[in-house]
Amino acid sequence: MFTSGIRSFAAIAIVAASAAIAHAENPMVGGAAMYADKNIVENAVNSKDHTTLVAAVKAAGLVETLQGKGPFTVFAPTNEAFDALPAGTVDTLLKPENKDKLTTVLTCHVVSADAMSSAIAKMVKDDGGEHDVKTVGGCVLKAKDDGGKITLTDETGGTATVTIADVKQSNGVIHVIDKVLLPKG
Repeated sequence: MFTSGIRSFAAIAIVAASAAIAHAENPMVGGAAMYADKNIVENAVNSKDHTTLVAAVKAAGLVETLQGKGPFTVFAPTNEAFDALPAGTVDTLLKPENKDKLTTVLTCHVVSADAMSSAIAKMVKDDGGEHDVKTVGGCVLKAKDDGGKITLTDETGGTATVTIADVKQSNGVIHVIDKVLLPKG
C-alpha cells in the first residue's frame, strides 16, 4: 500500500502540471501542451505552473511511481498553492531529512483510481453532499460540491477548490487545485 501511495503521490505532483485545461485536446498547462498519451510525469515536467510540485516529487523519489501504470487521480497544487504555505515550509519539506514527511504530504494528493470530476460529483451527491476520499498517503479528504465546483477539505480543515478538472493522462487524470492539502499531525 505504501508503494502504491508513493506512486499515487508522484502521479499527483506530475499530473498537476498537466491539468490546466479540462476536456481540451492537448490542453495547455503552464505554457505547455498536455498529451493524453503521455504519463503524468512526462507532461508535468513541462508545466511552468507546477515546478514546485515537480521538485517535490523528485525530492520524495516518486518520479518512477508516477510514471507507472496507475491509474492515478492526482489533485495537483499549483506553485501559487505552495507559495501560500507558511514561510519556509516548502524549503523545510524539501530537505533530505524530511523525505518521509514530504512523501506523506504528496501522497495525500493521490488516489489509486481514475476519477473524473463527474464520478466524484456523483459520489458526493449519492452520499448526501459529502464523500470521503481515501488517498494513497492514508489521508481522508472530504469532497463536496460548492456551486458546481468540487472542493476537498483536508484533515487540518483546509479547503482546496478544483480549478481545472479532468486533464487526462495515459496513467490517470489530474485535477488542478488551488491549495496544498495537509495531513493531520
